[in-house]
Amino acid sequence: MNLDKNHFIHPTSSLKQQHETGAPFIFTEGKGVYLTDITGKKVLEGMASLWNVNVGYGRQELAEAARQQMEKLAYTNSFSSMSNEPAIRLAAKLAEITPGNLSAVFYTSGGSEANDTAYKLARYFWKINGQPQKKKIIARKKAYHGVNIGATSATGISPFHQMTESPAPDFLHVDNFSVRALRECIEREGADTIAAFIAEPVQGAGGVNIAPDGYFQEIRKICDEFHVLFIADEVITGFGRTGKMFGCDHYNVVPDIMLVAKGITSGYLPLGAVIVTDAIHKQLVEKSEGVLLHGYTYSGHPTSCAVALKNLEIIENENLIENARLMGEELLKGLKKLEQDTKIVGDVRGLGLIGAVEIIDPATNRRFPTPIAPLIGTEAAKRGLIVRTVVFEGMDTIVFSPPLVINKQEVNELVSILKKSILEVEKKV
Repeated sequence: MNLDKNHFIHPTSSLKQQHETGAPFIFTEGKGVYLTDITGKKVLEGMASLWNVNVGYGRQELAEAARQQMEKLAYTNSFSSMSNEPAIRLAAKLAEITPGNLSAVFYTSGGSEANDTAYKLARYFWKINGQPQKKKIIARKKAYHGVNIGATSATGISPFHQMTESPAPDFLHVDNFSVRALRECIEREGADTIAAFIAEPVQGAGGVNIAPDGYFQEIRKICDEFHVLFIADEVITGFGRTGKMFGCDHYNVVPDIMLVAKGITSGYLPLGAVIVTDAIHKQLVEKSEGVLLHGYTYSGHPTSCAVALKNLEIIENENLIENARLMGEELLKGLKKLEQDTKIVGDVRGLGLIGAVEIIDPATNRRFPTPIAPLIGTEAAKRGLIVRTVVFEGMDTIVFSPPLVINKQEVNELVSILKKSILEVEKKV
């Protein structure tokens, strides 16, 4: 514990609390939907860690895929047109399973890098087409796109901007579900200055906010009307999380650029990707000159790509997308029942195995003056369930995204622990 406090700076954590109290859990083992810590305590991972352990913990197939690839070719770079077999095969697989004419892949190490890459490629696309002034990126309020400088600037959650008070220029934000707001923003700024609009099919870290019917179809039309590229950030929603392979599949909308990471390897190794349409790829090939001066040391990492291929095989062979749909319905049904069984549960929502529960003050039907969700999260952890709480931008929300291998008994366990935790906190508020 002291080694952790003295030497490990934790991401997205309270540094003061970490140094004073140490880690709430130090995990040593995972199996299925459960984790075990150094004390032997077993907990149900209701978040699949960071929305990403889709095939569950302890998959020997993925360890074996990594071992075999490491023994053969652990790593080689992809600069100067060098290539490797797993990266090529995975790119072809992604072209096969993504919607529409998305067909060409640029690899990154994760979602934040995928976001920054997409912004650069969008701006570069317009530059080689003679419109270098098209460089602004429109994102949405309550959006989360990562923590690199560009990704942080696109993120529509203000506390992320307050860390350094230095967002990058040319990033704009509109109301998250207002088609009109997007149109007005483009018209106000001038379509000839807008490179792209970016959106998550379901806003994850911003509170699991699900778009109203018709929203993405109208967004797609506006982007086409004003010649603005549409970027879909599927970092959280990709690879079965929503009960379909990709979140965009729910809306029958094909983006110009799709971003993936997290579930592509189920978190077993770092990997992300930017996938572009045939049309964009053709323009990049025909009109770019010299070297594309963008890339990461681990772009197209052979071992990560080999693990991703095996991970996608598991998702398909075990019908985990259908399981996500069915268990998502069970989870939503259980969470909806909390509205009747407790006093402080407000709006409940979900799509596949991603969901949220809003906490409200029954006296006012509004948020408590001090957020209550973190108290429930702490109580749940004591009882053996890990959830995540969202308390910024006026929210007081508990969110979920368990592994796609979860079964009905485990869904019931999740809901039962959550109910007991809410009822315990209700006594104190």
